[in-house]
Amino acid sequence: MKPKTRTEALKRLAYIDGHLNGVRKMIEEDRYCIDVLKQMHAIRKSIEKLETMLLEDHLHTCVVDGIKGGREEQIVAELRALYTVGR
Repeated sequence: MKPKTRTEALKRLAYIDGHLNGVRKMIEEDRYCIDVLKQMHAIRKSIEKLETMLLEDHLHTCVVDGIKGGREEQIVAELRALYTVGR
């Protein structure tokens, strides 16, 4: 993983963690359900952005290196498995 990606991923994870703690507190305080759901939506979107960032980094680094290193079948199998998990 590129250092810049690692830094950005850790920042995003801290943001997600803060939002999760906020949602936990909202539920403990019996806050209005719609407000909780809006926060959950924000968390989900942030996780999706993190996934996209990590996948893009993987494609630019590990996939390229794997293909150059003669591991095409392994790389394709990993991407196929990832696609299956995402469905």
